[in-house]
Amino acid sequence: MKQHLLCALMLALTALPAGAANLVKTYSYFAIGGRTLDDIEKQLSKNGPQVKSTGSRHPGATQMAFTTRVSYAEKPGSCRIADAIVTVKVKVILPEWRRSRKAGPDVRLFWDTLFADIKRHEERHVEIAKNHGKQLEDALKASYPQRTCAAAKAKAAAITAAELAEHDQDQLRFDRVESVNFESRILRLLRYRIEGIENGRLPPA
Repeated sequence: MKQHLLCALMLALTALPAGAANLVKTYSYFAIGGRTLDDIEKQLSKNGPQVKSTGSRHPGATQMAFTTRVSYAEKPGSCRIADAIVTVKVKVILPEWRRSRKAGPDVRLFWDTLFADIKRHEERHVEIAKNHGKQLEDALKASYPQRTCAAAKAKAAAITAAELAEHDQDQLRFDRVESVNFESRILRLLRYRIEGIENGRLPPA
């Protein structure tokens, strides 16, 4: 499940208070119908969010934007980054199944398991983005002074570009691992959910 990576950068010469990387998270849902597993699969393929880089649709997605605001302190012959605040804005897109009354308990069980895995997957994308936002903020604050503010600004841009490139690689790496393990993971989660229902730890589907 590849997420839609949207990374935006803004550098501003403003005085900013000290703080940690901020996370702004919102959710949106797309409706699907169907009463069989085949119906649900077709609906996910038809209505799921489209990733521009591949042109294909997916069961879930996370859109991301990094906003970096940097202030500088200048003195004769030197300019340093005085403060940096990174805000990570994410939009998590998830499916919402409008359950058919004709859907059997096995279909409902599978959907509950699948939805939980889709949501966990997208929340992990959020965590990866948040971690890189904090790393970016720390790297900017720890950068050495430059001779001019133009050089300091160029250094900030280079640090940001490198961190966002690493972020994108981590996101893609996570997707590759999840894709390879998808079938075994879903089967394991189904067994766990069935055992939970039988033991009374989970409500029936």
